Amino acid sequence: MTALRMLIAGSLGLGLLAGCTYYQTAPGVYTTAPVSTFDRSWSAARNAMQEEGVRIMQEDRATGTLRGDRNGIAVQALVNTQADGSVRVQFSTVGATQVDPQLIERISSSYDRLMGR
Repeated sequence: MTALRMLIAGSLGLGLLAGCTYYQTAPGVYTTAPVSTFDRSWSAARNAMQEEGVRIMQEDRATGTLRGDRNGIAVQALVNTQADGSVRVQFSTVGATQVDPQLIERISSSYDRLMGR
């Protein structure tokens, strides 16, 4: 009787294994979706401003505008996608720039470094 049970259990086990299907990945190259150049530029511009102590007051991704302030100096970054797909980033400062005349250059350098330039 025990041998019969073992034979039935073994047959059921083999039957279950035969019912399993293994799906192999189709050949080809798989990559993760790349970060868009706009997103990368936006993040780099935002982080560059923050690294230099600019407190960001307004963000509008739809228009590509970042506005902030540091010691009475208003800082603005414009991130725009151009017709050829490239992204243009422009930083500007207004106000008491004599307090920190090198701020705009430091932000620009931080941006370039964050973009890997």
